[in-house]
Amino acid sequence: MGFILDGLDTESYDRSYSDSALLRRIGHYFRPHAKQIGLVALALALNSAAGMSVPVLISKGIDLAAKNPSTQVVLLLGGGVFLLGAIGWLFHFIRQWVVARVIGDVELQLREDVFNAVVSHDMSFFDEHPSGKVVSRVTSDTQDFATVVSLVTNLLSQILVVLLLSIVLLNINVTLTLILFAFAPIAVAVALSFRRIARRVTLDARKITAIINAQIQESISGIMIAKSFRQEAAIYNTFIDNNRKGYKFGLRRGLTLNAIFPLLGASSGLGVGLLIYTGGLASRSGQVTPGEWYLFMMAVGFFWFPLIGIASFWSQFQDGLSAAERVFALIDAEPKVVQKASMPIESLRGEIEFRHLNFSYTDAEIVLPDFSLKIASRETVALVGHTGAGKSSLINLIMRFYEFQGGELLIDGRDIRALNLRQYRQQIGLVTQTPFLFSSTVGENIRYGRPGASDEEVRRAAMGISGGEWLDVLAKGLDTDVGERGGNLSLGQRQLV
Repeated sequence: MGFILDGLDTESYDRSYSDSALLRRIGHYFRPHAKQIGLVALALALNSAAGMSVPVLISKGIDLAAKNPSTQVVLLLGGGVFLLGAIGWLFHFIRQWVVARVIGDVELQLREDVFNAVVSHDMSFFDEHPSGKVVSRVTSDTQDFATVVSLVTNLLSQILVVLLLSIVLLNINVTLTLILFAFAPIAVAVALSFRRIARRVTLDARKITAIINAQIQESISGIMIAKSFRQEAAIYNTFIDNNRKGYKFGLRRGLTLNAIFPLLGASSGLGVGLLIYTGGLASRSGQVTPGEWYLFMMAVGFFWFPLIGIASFWSQFQDGLSAAERVFALIDAEPKVVQKASMPIESLRGEIEFRHLNFSYTDAEIVLPDFSLKIASRETVALVGHTGAGKSSLINLIMRFYEFQGGELLIDGRDIRALNLRQYRQQIGLVTQTPFLFSSTVGENIRYGRPGASDEEVRRAAMGISGGEWLDVLAKGLDTDVGERGGNLSLGQRQLV
């Protein structure tokens, strides 16, 4: 129910990046693939060149057939067009294949980086931010970010095509070409005017998608509670409201990003109309031949398509930039638990001391004000208190899941903020109130605490509990699949694992 009230608020770790900063970060992921991107651009340019050569060939054929009509000329013309088509298909295939590889590689690296950033955060990050929204950035946004490879390679090839066509057009007729060039700034101005609008509507669409993902994940995780209190209709209505918001923002994004093409098409139509009129007069007066006029008009079509692509690039690129902004914000989010050093701690004695420690989950309420307690090595301590007194908070602080705001927490006389956390946590056993198991076998979940443990060591550990009798009721013993979150086991069995 709470997700309706979330609106489209940004997360606390969100930040705004300038276009130049985003481009530098994006370039970091593209730089290792510079050769492949260059190959794609070359293949696109050659594909376009093959396509451009068709009207050139037809133009020459028209003039040649007018002077000397014969079957041989027609056959040569048809064969040439077929050959150019085959060449164009080959370069198109090369382009598609290499782009797919580059997109896969970029997405792979980016997703690994963002997931590494996520798992490196302390528990306060996951308390504050719904997991569904985080998942949306790790999956959907990284995927959309990677697709900018296609936009960038298309841009490079389109620039090459425009340059080549400019030379061809100037060689046909300088006056007509200058008229064509006069309309180019109009197309660029129209495209640039959409840049900020495109970024804003794209970000809004991504935010509502993250909200929908978070609500779906929460609803499925809490479906037993929802059914217990007969709230199926309530969570369904919440989803309907969020889904309709997603539809509205998605529609707005689609209309905005696609509105630019009719406007660019209108401006190009004005230019083409003027060129048809001017070129027709030039052809009638003998300044250009019919074949040259045909070639010029066909070349204009080839010229306008990449020019519109170049002009609209920045607006279309906002989709990738907005995805990049959300992904980089997650990567750059600063953790609250920060170690001042990484002192090795190979063997713990087990002495714990809280010295005038202050801790709170939020600024609104202090959970542990000026708390002091010393626990000697091998001493057993029971923490007793009412709900919310801070018992679990003490365990979380000992595990270094959260950062405290004042005082000291000493482990064997050393500041916990200066210890090597990996070595430290390897020596602590934690039994949580609600057991969580990963989707794997019983044995693999036992091995989770020590990934290098052998099968025999895992079996000895399992047999150490009640002589291993609890394994006898499992269909495949240690090889039993626990299911999602351990759903195939009873609560007691999950606790034992």
